[in-house]
Amino acid sequence: MRTGLPELTAFVEIAEQQSFSRAARSLGVSPSALSHTIRNLEAKLDVRLFNRTTRSVALTEAGEQMLLRVRPAMADLEDAVNEAASARNRPSGSIRISASESAARLLIRHVLPEFLKRYPDISVEFVVDTRLVDIVADGFDAGIRVLEDVPRDMIAIRFGPEMRFAAVASPEYLSDRTLPKTPRDLKQHNCIRFRFESGSLYRWDLQYRGKSTSVDVEGQLTLGNLNLMVEAALDGIGIAWVPEHLVVDHVNSGRLVHLLPEWSPTFPGLCLYYPANRHPPTALRLFAEAIREWAEQ
Repeated sequence: MRTGLPELTAFVEIAEQQSFSRAARSLGVSPSALSHTIRNLEAKLDVRLFNRTTRSVALTEAGEQMLLRVRPAMADLEDAVNEAASARNRPSGSIRISASESAARLLIRHVLPEFLKRYPDISVEFVVDTRLVDIVADGFDAGIRVLEDVPRDMIAIRFGPEMRFAAVASPEYLSDRTLPKTPRDLKQHNCIRFRFESGSLYRWDLQYRGKSTSVDVEGQLTLGNLNLMVEAALDGIGIAWVPEHLVVDHVNSGRLVHLLPEWSPTFPGLCLYYPANRHPPTALRLFAEAIREWAEQ
């Protein structure tokens, strides 16, 4: 049973695009030629890979299982080609990274300008997501998360300072309200809540002298973006619970007030992580080195 690389490339592209027409445009072939390729592949395997209707394309169970195995293998082949091309001392390739928005902002500001200038044939894509994704199953080269969220079978490169969370509100919001003195007092306030893409709400975990408490706050506004939470706090909507580095300038200028500062916990800093059981492609290895150099500085 000989299955060619073009057939597997077509299969992965259709699975990712969830459309024969979009995949055809991406591959530079006609939709009819692409359909013919997939029909031949399904005939060779004697199994249906896609459920097709006039409006949608979805993987069958067999197709999903095949994608889990084929996509990492295709990525390895692409990495091998890129490494061979890089032998001419001009590294090339692409890096696809799953990251939170705040983590992406940090690297875009401090690492990427010099890195992209140094390696003009390397491209970097950040996919911003609040979920803790499986970077291997979802086709990412690497991920960026806080150290405690990194799976144990990954290589982790730590960068940035420890992360500290802070409860903040504007002077306008606090002008006619009693300042909270304990975490329990937050129940009497309009708090700006955060919802993950998974649907779960983030509980506020506060710590003081080894004592910790988890507060399921209440409030009129729920958001899924930390920067929008800061904006909402600045506009006097309520109390936001966000990483301190996002609000330190506003606190120093007096536009926001740091509440319950003694209860603000710290967490290990951010990490770039990638599978330990796979040889990292040249582009990812160089990017990891650039992050390590910046962290050491």
